[in-house]
Amino acid sequence: MPITISAPRPSPVRNPRHLFIGGAWVEPSGSSRFDIVNSATEELILTVAEAQAPDIERAVAAARTAFDTGPWARMSPAARGVWLDKIADAWETRGDALADSWALESGVLRSISAHSAKSVAGIFRGYAALGETYAWEEKLTSSMGFPALLVREPVGVVAAIIPWNAPHALMAYKVAAALIAGCTVIIKASPEAPSAPYFMAEICEEIGLPGGVVNVLTAERAVSELLVRDPRVDKVSFTGSTAAGRKIAAICGDRIARVTLELGGKSPAIILDDYDIGKAAATIARSAPVMTGQVCASLTRIIVSDKRHDDFVEALAAAFSSIKVGDPFDATSQMGPLAMARQRDRVESLIAQGKSEGARLATGGGRPAHLNRGYFIEPTVFANVDNNSTIAREEIFGPVLSVIPAASEEQAIEIANDTIYGLNSSVFTDDPERAYAVGRRLRAGTVGHNGFKNDFGIAFGGFKQSGLGREGGVEGLHPYLEAKTMIFETAPKAAQ
Repeated sequence: MPITISAPRPSPVRNPRHLFIGGAWVEPSGSSRFDIVNSATEELILTVAEAQAPDIERAVAAARTAFDTGPWARMSPAARGVWLDKIADAWETRGDALADSWALESGVLRSISAHSAKSVAGIFRGYAALGETYAWEEKLTSSMGFPALLVREPVGVVAAIIPWNAPHALMAYKVAAALIAGCTVIIKASPEAPSAPYFMAEICEEIGLPGGVVNVLTAERAVSELLVRDPRVDKVSFTGSTAAGRKIAAICGDRIARVTLELGGKSPAIILDDYDIGKAAATIARSAPVMTGQVCASLTRIIVSDKRHDDFVEALAAAFSSIKVGDPFDATSQMGPLAMARQRDRVESLIAQGKSEGARLATGGGRPAHLNRGYFIEPTVFANVDNNSTIAREEIFGPVLSVIPAASEEQAIEIANDTIYGLNSSVFTDDPERAYAVGRRLRAGTVGHNGFKNDFGIAFGGFKQSGLGREGGVEGLHPYLEAKTMIFETAPKAAQ
């Protein structure tokens, strides 16, 4: 039967056919547009302006001028924090608009997106507080006995390149950290999910943020690359695929630009033999459908002892197959659609490859029979997966779980680490000491105990090809700062 959205709403984006540059809505240089579709119905919901090379030029120039000659970088961090609190206040008034847009564009359940504006406001408030509490200047004494200061100053103009899966939060962590540091920002929105960046632009206009401090545009990859290559852009902060991250890192390396990369993952969960199989299966089955598995940190490689493999697969398949897939605006749905047709095509292709390479399909693998449109896919579990197979090596970015048998705890750790990625992980055990011991041996940016756990408020990021640097918390502020050592013959007041 055809799916119907429970509460269809027109897009609340106010100026979709304009770009936000220099503190004003401006006409794009060209006439091309991006069409944004509802991922559950495949219907058009929004059309936004597509930036071209001249628009990138204007945005970079505006951000450069605002940093070099405007008031933002010369304000005290505490004064900038006042502006961040204003941004937070404005986000809290956009709860329904942001929740609807995230569900429509990315397929996330409306019940999950309901609190998204509050979380974004919290991110800005957290960084606003650092304006008062962070050690922007430290008084030291040099090795020669001279009075010294270690001061932290803004890195400069930042290009923040935002993905489509959770654009509001990932944008907020980049922009809030950059702004409190004193940087100016060019937000490059995803062509699939531009609403949240547009809301950010509306907020900047609404509160009267100085012109050029935040600029917003939407562009395809080739045009976006101009941002990465521009010598006037001091730092690039990118969240997306590892393949794109490699290219960005190479470009930034060539010109010694600062870069932060939050990339892909193929995160393992090790189920130790003391932990209840049914409990582990239920826990994983609850977290795996979040955002339809379109989460870089999803626990998608489940490693269990070979003697318990079959029982675990049976429990996981039963729990995962019971997930209700449907309308993201229906309160009874437990998983919505993938974000776009090409993403579903990729997931389906990798499922087919998993079967062809010998893994056993325990449940799912197709499109839900009761849904005749939208980018839906069934919750899928593969058993007896070889860790060298494609589905165990490549990030699928969908609700597909691979169960991998291990002969011992030692081999389980080896399998967990045998990947180019190192973003997230988990250890399931009733013994916290074992969780600590195994977790310390996992090459991952986060280790959760008995489930999917991460916290941007502490730090988020990966080892190996899962990225460079960290986002969130104080650790997420450091990439937007340059450390300057000042050594004086006679101490100024600041160093006394």
